[in-house]
Amino acid sequence: MTTTTAKPHAPKQLTYADGNPHDKVQFFDAKLILKPDFFFTVHGFTSFSELVAEAAAKVKGVAYKQYDLSKRRPRIREVMFLDTADFRLYNNSYILRRRTPYQDGFPIEDPEIVFKFRNPDMALAASVDVRPKIDGPYRVKFKSEAVPLKDQVGGYRLLYSHNCIFPLSSVHEADRTNLKTIARALPALSGLIGSAEGRVELVNSTLVEEVLLDLGMLDFGKGLETKANISLWRSLGDHKVMCGEFAFQARFERREDVTDIVKQRVTEMYIKLQLIAQGWLYLGTTKTGLVYRLKGNPPQSHE
Repeated sequence: MTTTTAKPHAPKQLTYADGNPHDKVQFFDAKLILKPDFFFTVHGFTSFSELVAEAAAKVKGVAYKQYDLSKRRPRIREVMFLDTADFRLYNNSYILRRRTPYQDGFPIEDPEIVFKFRNPDMALAASVDVRPKIDGPYRVKFKSEAVPLKDQVGGYRLLYSHNCIFPLSSVHEADRTNLKTIARALPALSGLIGSAEGRVELVNSTLVEEVLLDLGMLDFGKGLETKANISLWRSLGDHKVMCGEFAFQARFERREDVTDIVKQRVTEMYIKLQLIAQGWLYLGTTKTGLVYRLKGNPPQSHE
């Protein structure tokens, strides 16, 4: 008598309502929120770049090529967060913002809408179909974001950010802040908004000026080279510095394509930099979280 062993079934591919497969993580971001105290001049950018160089020198297999910041010009963007008065989007892990690039005091491109679902649960983030219903192009990015532990240096936790980016001009309806308009353009929000009347508004009445400066290139070997930068966030009007954010981002087709040695180098570099720059770190928040908590108590977030 012969027996046969049943072959394990391949895991069922998860799909969105239209049959398209769930998006896969194809970006990795490493982020450090920095205290505002150091960023009243460009010297703060230069000083932190030196700390990045110090950390890279201590990690075998990692190289850092610093830029001469005296010869580089920062990029400027206006960032506007939009939400309901009760922060319904943010409290349910959604973020809606508008970004407009500026040069010499004038906008130089069509403003873009950034819509994202960000949550520590990767499967939940993947299940949210962030694609818009608009007459125009859009880009989808699914990112794994490393941020420090909330109350100590030397570790990290992961957030999963499922993003969609598209030009504001692709939304042709007159009242773009109306909740019904938003629900039509962003079907992921339809269940959250329902048939509610009303509008989104500027979160905490605050416009953000983002000053972004590239610091240099980090090379982790095996073909993984990425740009490192700092974005400085200031509230427009009083130009109060809210925070800085150091970040580097890598793109890959499949997570399996990133070798274990490269993952180890990235992790070691990220933790080493935290330890070297711990006096600079602003723990327990994100840039978005800072905007939401500017006036009064912060809402419950999933960050």
